[in-house]
Amino acid sequence: MTLPLLDPDLLRAFLAVADHSSFTRAAARLNRTQSAVSMQIRRLEMRVAAELFRRNTTTVELTQAGEGLLTYARRILALNEEAVGRLRQHRLEGRVRLGVMDDYGSHVLPALLARFLTLYPRIHVEMETGLTSTMLGRLGESYDLVIAMHARGHEDGELLRLEQPVWAASTAHRAWLIDPLPVALYPMGCLFRKWAIEALDAAQRPWRLAFVSHNLATVEAIAAQGLAVTVVKSSFLPRSLQSLSPEEGLPALPGAEIRLHAGPGLTRAAGLLADHLREAFARMPVEPAVKSNRAR
Repeated sequence: MTLPLLDPDLLRAFLAVADHSSFTRAAARLNRTQSAVSMQIRRLEMRVAAELFRRNTTTVELTQAGEGLLTYARRILALNEEAVGRLRQHRLEGRVRLGVMDDYGSHVLPALLARFLTLYPRIHVEMETGLTSTMLGRLGESYDLVIAMHARGHEDGELLRLEQPVWAASTAHRAWLIDPLPVALYPMGCLFRKWAIEALDAAQRPWRLAFVSHNLATVEAIAAQGLAVTVVKSSFLPRSLQSLSPEEGLPALPGAEIRLHAGPGLTRAAGLLADHLREAFARMPVEPAVKSNRAR
């Protein structure tokens, strides 16, 4: 008896639904209609002769069979990517100019680029971190790709990930009790600065700009010493800081989207990196939980 082959396209659809727990979000990730993704899942279920998801009006959950397929699907697609990359690596050359926010450049991109350059060692990636709002105006001229943060509901670029900004302060000090509130923020053009000031003003909370720096580590170090409160992405909350809630008198902050922007006329090398980033971000949780480093 000949066993059915597992089509990589069907496995990608399966992983997208599994990672996002939603056919709608999976369809958006894959740039397909929801009905097309549903049809791909049905075809895969027919090939493996098992139901992979439990569906109702509010949730999509993996069945036991789906859980069993999950690891194999990731391994099959990873091996496929590695095999194709190995065959191409001796021929493909190029340079890709990538712009990204400081925290993603420090915490997320190094591992993703290491994986990419293992597959394509002749491609040279030049990454610059900083305020991506200024980079977008030079997309195509100075940058081939930019990973930028936007307010939720933004339409330009491709959605990679959702983030939740949070107020953060030292775990050893109570800077949020100081009046007016000292804040450590980033230069003009940073969305965190804009959102923080707008939220404090709307809440009529007195504040003063105590520290300004382009460098994320410097801002976090100032906050860790109890000299000010700051704003960070919840997924990157350092151990030296704790997240603050309305209980501490800090107003809520809007949600954020991380989007990939590509310049016109991408080279093959830049296109491959863009594909690699999409695949890598698709395997991450859609929205990280808000962490807290509070002492228990």
